Amino acid sequence: MIRPEALLCPKPQGLYCAPGDFFVDPTSPVARAVITHGHADHARAGHGAVLATPETLAIMAERYGQGFAETVQPARYGEVVRHGEVEISLVPAGHVLGSAQAVVRWKGLTMVVSGDYKRRRDPTCPPFEPVPCDVFISEATFGLPVFRHPDDAEEIARLLRSVAQFPERSHMIGAYALGKAQRVIRLLREAGWDRPIHVHGALERLNRLYEAHGIDLGPLAPATSAAKQDLAGAIVVAPPSALADRWSRRFPDPVAAFASGWMRVRARARQRGVELPLVISDHADWDELTATIDEIRPGQLWITHGREEALARWAELHGIEARALALVGYEDETED
Repeated sequence: MIRPEALLCPKPQGLYCAPGDFFVDPTSPVARAVITHGHADHARAGHGAVLATPETLAIMAERYGQGFAETVQPARYGEVVRHGEVEISLVPAGHVLGSAQAVVRWKGLTMVVSGDYKRRRDPTCPPFEPVPCDVFISEATFGLPVFRHPDDAEEIARLLRSVAQFPERSHMIGAYALGKAQRVIRLLREAGWDRPIHVHGALERLNRLYEAHGIDLGPLAPATSAAKQDLAGAIVVAPPSALADRWSRRFPDPVAAFASGWMRVRARARQRGVELPLVISDHADWDELTATIDEIRPGQLWITHGREEALARWAELHGIEARALALVGYEDETED
């Protein structure tokens, strides 16, 4: 029986595959990298060769420029790529546009690197696909029982009720530029909001990229395009850092909202001065993490980052061998 560490093992740069000579989501430049998604803590510039979905490669090019790697290799979902005797395929992770799990197979051993993922429906990307495997390598950003996220539609309904209750005020939603902003906009459209949504300039390029990949965001307007008095009742989407910035003063008595799984922690909302916390996360919550592990039933569970101890203990109580990798360099949904 081949030991899993012979196929994938943790190194300072990230998970390394010796038989295929590549890293998955390395945190510093390497010769060969497989990238699960476009967030900056997983997708860095400067690698020699990068394998990723076409959407993730487009996101990296948009953020870092066309020369972000020496060579790139697009792989569509389900396509098998071989590096020596190792087979690599990418399957949807449900995190953001182009996000994927890396399925690595070698000599009958299958290991799946989840990257970041969630299990609930997201109108901006394909849903997570569970893959039977010997070792499942999972994140645990919200790996504590306290993190049980409400239904997205209910959070958007709370937002729209606030808009109706305070028609003289604008509502400014802090949302991460890649994935969260576009998802919030789509959820608003599905809830029936057909008016223009005003967006911060930092979101415009990624919004265009999403629309180029078939995600209809509806009518958008630059947040600076209207006079202050004309923005009463408007919805504005901006990076979280803009909520406390002078930029926000251009809006009439704005209601500060923030879309994040961390808004389940009231102290975090208070620290940020958030008046309307929206618990909308692009990561799996506790129930989604445990349900995923129970569904896949891997021989071993490896946990890359986040709240590792609680999830490892849950797995062991359910008869699954678990270990915490404690990889350094991956953030817990803090990207602007």
